[in-house]
Amino acid sequence: MAIERQTENLINKYLKPNKVVVILGARRVGKTKLLEHFLSKTKETYIFLNGDDMDSHTLLENQSILNYQRLLGDVKLLVIDEAQEIPNIGKKLKLMVDTISDLKIIISGSSAFELNNQTGEPLVGRMKTIHLYPISQMEFAKTENLVQTKSNLAERLIFGSYPELTEIINRDEKISYLKEIVNNHLLRDILSFEGIKKREKIVSLLQILAFRVGSEISLESVGRDLQISKNTVEKYLDLFTKVFIIYPVQGFSRNRDNEITKMKKWYFVDNGIRNAIVNAFSPISLRDDTGKIWENYLNSERRKKLAHQEIVHFEYFWRTHTKQEIDRIEERNGKLSAFEYKWGKNPAKIPSEFAKSYPDASFEVITQDNYLDFID
Repeated sequence: MAIERQTENLINKYLKPNKVVVILGARRVGKTKLLEHFLSKTKETYIFLNGDDMDSHTLLENQSILNYQRLLGDVKLLVIDEAQEIPNIGKKLKLMVDTISDLKIIISGSSAFELNNQTGEPLVGRMKTIHLYPISQMEFAKTENLVQTKSNLAERLIFGSYPELTEIINRDEKISYLKEIVNNHLLRDILSFEGIKKREKIVSLLQILAFRVGSEISLESVGRDLQISKNTVEKYLDLFTKVFIIYPVQGFSRNRDNEITKMKKWYFVDNGIRNAIVNAFSPISLRDDTGKIWENYLNSERRKKLAHQEIVHFEYFWRTHTKQEIDRIEERNGKLSAFEYKWGKNPAKIPSEFAKSYPDASFEVITQDNYLDFID
């Protein structure tokens, strides 16, 4: 099932002469397919290189204007997949866009750590970064009707929405696919960084995060549990974020003493990856963590929607020391919106302390009945 990706619209919007469009996303979220689909429709002549191919390294190795002019000739579109694998790619791209008129460049990468380190300073003012996520509900909606969407919800809470899963029917094959991504791609990316050698600590930390989705995480407590320092925990969390496994959400406060702000919640970019890390593929009816995976799903799908629509916002959770809480707070243009997630039928109302402290904020409960309005 070919699904049109929203990111392609952003590529078209930001691809301009003497600029670089950077597409970041985890391995297997469809970056190569996206580039191939984009190129199949472009009317421009182009050169496509792959950072995993040593021939591409050789072509770009001689960092000179003359070399790049010879390579490109009259071509005005250069596309490089997995660009983080090419040494000094940032400086090479800067030389090209600064000296070859009307050249447009698209690059992709699966490690924000490596690619940002290489491109950040050389390409300041010359690049636009776009994030590619697993398939969003907004994208699924183009190929399925409401009945299909509702019937697929339980499946997506368990297996997530990596593109290749849409082609896999068998349940065991889906589980095997997700475990392969975790073990052979995501963990490999993390362990490839210099000084990262303790695979068992990495796996244990990811499992802790998976079991505690939707709860605040104390770095000191986690460090004690794993017998590693708080600084090491922070280092690992930063790496997990930069290879697009997890993302943090900060507590919201306006300097009120009762509000929790020091600890963060950590969510997984994709539910399937979360469940693969703790081998939790039981049906919804047999699970005791449905509320957690519902919260993770809604938060991540909401982030995809706002990214596709390029809506500038800040996201938080809200909790007090007296244990009043709200799952999600959004701040947009100075306006606060509060959202509480409920899988079951239990009613929910705005916490009294929040209503008193932020009387102008809106409040909405997101359930199975109205969730599509929230994420689609």
